Amino acid sequence: MQLRKKVRRGFLIATLTTTLTILGAGLLSACSNPANNGTGNSQQVGAERKTLTVAMELAYPPFETKDEAGNPAGLSVDLITEFANAYNYDVVIENTAWDGLIPSLQTELADCVISSMTITEERAEQVDFSDPYAVAQLALLVNSNSGISSIDDLNQEGRSIAVKTGSTGDVYATKNIPRATIVRLADESACVTEVVQGKVDAFTYDQLTIYRNQLNNPETTAAVFIPFQDPEHWGIAVHKGNSELLAELNEFITTSKTDGTFDVLTEKHLPSEKATFDELGFRWFFDFS
Repeated sequence: MQLRKKVRRGFLIATLTTTLTILGAGLLSACSNPANNGTGNSQQVGAERKTLTVAMELAYPPFETKDEAGNPAGLSVDLITEFANAYNYDVVIENTAWDGLIPSLQTELADCVISSMTITEERAEQVDFSDPYAVAQLALLVNSNSGISSIDDLNQEGRSIAVKTGSTGDVYATKNIPRATIVRLADESACVTEVVQGKVDAFTYDQLTIYRNQLNNPETTAAVFIPFQDPEHWGIAVHKGNSELLAELNEFITTSKTDGTFDVLTEKHLPSEKATFDELGFRWFFDFS
């Protein structure tokens, strides 16, 4: 798919609900990128800018969320904006429901998806993924009265686990917790509510989500932080065969892993979480070793 050409430049357009155009200088000016060091598709004076339409579900702070004015915000927004500034794009962000993200690429409504999406074989049959830009592991949020301290405790007849439909937690539970009843719900908050109210025994999602929700519900929940699966890798998805955009994204990710970009993003969006992960011995999202 050819990327749509920019019609106007030098200003920001934001819809009331789903679309934000981000122009101007990079949000992470302290970081070095291909555009700044003379390599790659660096921005040239007088070059015509292109529009990059990005789909993401603005429901997973601090990665994909909204600011007080309702505009797209978060770590993923900053990251894709930094990429756009490095490769001469203007960004339009479309707030898209999770189950509509991959279809938005298949129908060419979006050029790429960055939404904390795990790279899986099933998804890779439908879209092309960039190199990983983050790693994550699953954990459990359990009801305080459940008596669950491990996956083995949960994988029993009479037990129940909530999952967000289509998430990697859903995939993991289906394959590895077959004895428990799996309750599939549309969003994270609904899953958490089921655990808090004692309607299910547990909810599985990434460690950061579990950590935050346990802090918000200390009396009714407990967190089981056990690396019971291999690390997940998050990637940026593009339409099958869009090799030009994929190559730019991979070049940008490679540079960002060594130039301090992810350190700046961590300090801005996740400083306390980073300290907690270090204390607990968890692998950090941007630990690429």
